[in-house]
Amino acid sequence: MNTEATLNQEIKHKWLQVVAFIEDNFEKKPDLNAILFLIGIRELGELPEKTFTKEEKTQLMHIANCRVLSFSGYYQKAGTNQKGWPEWENMKPLPNLNIFEQENILRQHIIEYFESEEIFTFK
Repeated sequence: MNTEATLNQEIKHKWLQVVAFIEDNFEKKPDLNAILFLIGIRELGELPEKTFTKEEKTQLMHIANCRVLSFSGYYQKAGTNQKGWPEWENMKPLPNLNIFEQENILRQHIIEYFESEEIFTFK
């Protein structure tokens, strides 16, 4: 088995563990967007007393995307805005990838996020 195939199997295995971990804790099987939404909330650091507006949900997804893509140097945290929400600066152009490739990169970086933040220990 070649190295790339082994790496892809390892990522797939870890991704399924992330999904199972979230499903166990929230009693609902998440998709990629739901996981990014949860990362966005975690990066915000607080829950509002009200539900998030549609615009805020979009901003939380953007925060999560920037946070996980920061592992590859695409984004760097630039500070916080007047509402206390994290702001990110694009450091280099994102590659032109198809949707499958985009999802794979996000999954890899979400796994890295879970590892670096010590949210979950992979087996």
